[in-house]
Amino acid sequence: MPAYVISEVEMRDAAGFETYRSIAAQTIAQYDGRYLVRGGAASVVEGGPPPKAIVVVEFPTMERLREWYASPEYAEALKVRQSALDRRLIFVEGGAPA
Repeated sequence: MPAYVISEVEMRDAAGFETYRSIAAQTIAQYDGRYLVRGGAASVVEGGPPPKAIVVVEFPTMERLREWYASPEYAEALKVRQSALDRRLIFVEGGAPA
């Protein structure tokens, strides 16, 4: 069953943000992930504050997603992330009902 990473992102440092994006993209591909949404225009239709940039990445399984997140390759991106951006990160499992 596929699993998804949903990120709500706010950039703090433009150069660091680009470095993070580059490293993260390489590691996502390495761990069989693929971007479904990467910062396109978003608007709130019901509830809550205005959205920040939204990123959605699909992995083949929750296990593979967790391997990616705990990987030494992605650890390099996490080091950069601390100063480059704030985010809320959600892991969700599932696909369309049969």
